[in-house]
Amino acid sequence: MGGAILIGSLLAVVVLLFYFTKINRVVLFWIAFVLTRPFGATFGDVLTKPVANGGLNLGTIGSSIVLASMLIALVIYTTLKHQDVATKEDLTT
Repeated sequence: MGGAILIGSLLAVVVLLFYFTKINRVVLFWIAFVLTRPFGATFGDVLTKPVANGGLNLGTIGSSIVLASMLIALVIYTTLKHQDVATKEDLTT
């Protein structure tokens, strides 16, 4: 759990740097890109490890359902949030 929190915190710092600094966006992208792999691995461990070992003991199917649900929710959110952008672009073409 500690590893997932640490790497998730580093990703949050990258997001804050994106919004509040003028650091090169390409550099921030690659930092975030590199951090996603260890974050995914540690988060997956948290979902699948037994409770005694600091995990949630969801198993492979349970963790797959959690991750798929998160992905679907993010896709729906992004689609709804950016729906007006697509409409404006359609009007200009």
